[in-house]
Amino acid sequence: MHDVRQLEERLRVAMLASDVKELDVLIHDRLLFVGPDGGVYSKADDLALHRSGQETLTRIDLIDIQVALHDATAVAVVRTEMAGVFKGQPFEGCFRYIRTWLRSGEGWQVIAGSVCTAGP
Repeated sequence: MHDVRQLEERLRVAMLASDVKELDVLIHDRLLFVGPDGGVYSKADDLALHRSGQETLTRIDLIDIQVALHDATAVAVVRTEMAGVFKGQPFEGCFRYIRTWLRSGEGWQVIAGSVCTAGP
């Protein structure tokens, strides 16, 4: 579980910096992610949002991380306070992510997830 918590921190830093190289390492090629707009995004979609500046994060504060380890997978539920711009729309608030991390020959990578508002 400790490793997944460290990976969540690496992911947070990479998202803030739009570090596409690090995101490429942390995200599985077969990613399926439900975004804040309800759309389903692939790894290529996610990286393109960061490359183009359509997703720019100015703040991500990790409030709580819960991790459940299941053999070669781990499920992380993360509560955050975030601010930024997504597809031209500024946002700020509390959000909750659920991410499935898969351990393979490439190490741990996010293979599935979603994000939603978490309320106050």
